[in-house]
Amino acid sequence: MKINTIKSILSTLFLGVVANLSAQNPIIQTAFTADPAPMVFNDRLYVYTSHDEDDSTWFTMNDWKLFSTNDMVNWTDHGIVLSYKDFDWAKRDAWASQCIERNGKFFMYVPMISKTNNKGAIGVAVADSPFGPFHDPLGKPLVQSEWGDIDPTVFIDDDGQAHLYWGNPKLKYIKLNEDMISYSGDIVEVPMTEESFGKREGNPERPTKYEEGPWLYKRKNLYYLFWPGGALPEFIGYSTSKNAQGPWKYGGIIMLAEGKSFTNHPGVIDFRGKTYFFYHNGALPGGSGFTRSVSVEELNFNKDGSISPFKMTTGITKAIGSINPFTMNQAEMIAWSENVKSYQNKVAGVFIKAKKNGAYTSVKNVDFGKDGAQSFSARVGTTHNSGVTMDVRLDSLEGPIVGTIKVPMTGGDDRYETVKINVSNKITGIHNLYFLFNGKAEKDIMFFDYWTFSK
Repeated sequence: MKINTIKSILSTLFLGVVANLSAQNPIIQTAFTADPAPMVFNDRLYVYTSHDEDDSTWFTMNDWKLFSTNDMVNWTDHGIVLSYKDFDWAKRDAWASQCIERNGKFFMYVPMISKTNNKGAIGVAVADSPFGPFHDPLGKPLVQSEWGDIDPTVFIDDDGQAHLYWGNPKLKYIKLNEDMISYSGDIVEVPMTEESFGKREGNPERPTKYEEGPWLYKRKNLYYLFWPGGALPEFIGYSTSKNAQGPWKYGGIIMLAEGKSFTNHPGVIDFRGKTYFFYHNGALPGGSGFTRSVSVEELNFNKDGSISPFKMTTGITKAIGSINPFTMNQAEMIAWSENVKSYQNKVAGVFIKAKKNGAYTSVKNVDFGKDGAQSFSARVGTTHNSGVTMDVRLDSLEGPIVGTIKVPMTGGDDRYETVKINVSNKITGIHNLYFLFNGKAEKDIMFFDYWTFSK
């Protein structure tokens, strides 16, 4: 009991230290997310995630969410883009997915439980935009084998051939046709050899380290298969090959099991000259093996293409782009937040709620230029009739207040007013912005849709 108490205290202290160091991991704090699947399109980085429901004590996951960034520190929540309920044949379990673009269409490969036989299966949904709406063109699973059909990863090679891997505890493979919703040949079961995936000790039924969650990636002329492995909690290992279909050669463990989550899931992508490694843990308050959070690290390769082990860190803290404050910016574009949750409805789309007094969000690297800003507008609302305000601060929570908005009572999160104020001093140059929410209510202080500055 004492040991658990000490661990709890140390965990709390660690989270406080991380916040003070301007941490960026986990990259999403307004919802529990897992199984990151990054995709680059039109010079913007998108990450599709699974979604752990609040207070889950099992893998209670009903839908998939989408986030995007232009600078690796400010992440915009685009809300739920697909649910297992969008598939007539599916019963439950919206687990790890991946989305890929081909010829202007977006194909999202998702595992779910089938109604017909109560087994896992891989479905595919198609959209004309990364944001959806996605639809099921088949009306049935794309693939289903005898067991373990979860965690699909898809990759289109330089020659145009598309490859799909998936599976737990076995690793399976197919060649997708050009239409991306059918495949050629039979389902291939990848040989689980020690040479390919390392030796697992103490479990003759699972002789290799591989467990689940594969991710296929190519760098130069070498193919990488990243995967969680080992007995719980999981580490991340990798294997390499000169061919997308193998044979695979075990490369080693690159990320040890850390944090509160006993699972992990890799996602690797190149973006603006660097390679990024996405994963999940349980680092947020309330986090666990069933309420996880997506994080990211820069991934570096040795000269021979191998990867040295690395640890979970505070993340990417330096922005590679800037935010224009003179356009409409969504309130759900956030670098870091505390005590804020995201929601969506038909009126506002995605928006955020401040759950308690002192909650805040921050946006990094906002460029006001030389001419600067003289006024600020925000679309806000509350269900409380007095005393709700939002402070706009520069550079820190204790930084100068450039304006305070008195939030009007609108009566519901589907009702908003746009409030405009003058800033106390003209703002020029590059700053971090902090939106601090104040109110006497015990919960749901206010809701916030978007903001902008004016010259």
